[in-house]
Amino acid sequence: MNKEQINKLSGIILDCSIEVHRNLGPGLLESVYEICLCKELSIKGINYQRQVLLPVNYKGEKLDADFRIDILVENEIIIELKAVEIMNPVYEAQLLTYLKLANKNLGLLINFNVPRLVDGFKRIINGYF
Repeated sequence: MNKEQINKLSGIILDCSIEVHRNLGPGLLESVYEICLCKELSIKGINYQRQVLLPVNYKGEKLDADFRIDILVENEIIIELKAVEIMNPVYEAQLLTYLKLANKNLGLLINFNVPRLVDGFKRIINGYF
């Protein structure tokens, strides 16, 4: 997938997120938003995986520890969902780490606990994407 296609897909994910937020509003659990966002992605015919295990490798050795990607879209975009009052900078660092470990270029950090979803939507780029 080229940069233009990934950016277009990112816009579709934003639209789907706005639709979920429009219907549910803020204040629910992250897991509810995850299920509903996946439903919207399905409606649009977009492939995704939920709760994808991301192994931790240290100095070439796989450790007995895994991270979990909330949603991986079209095997290209990592989505990290939040439903928090205050966005902590560590969430961006977490997503950037996932991008590096999974060798992906684009991540979306989406916080549903905001009055307007666009205020809770942030693109995180790994490298020179």
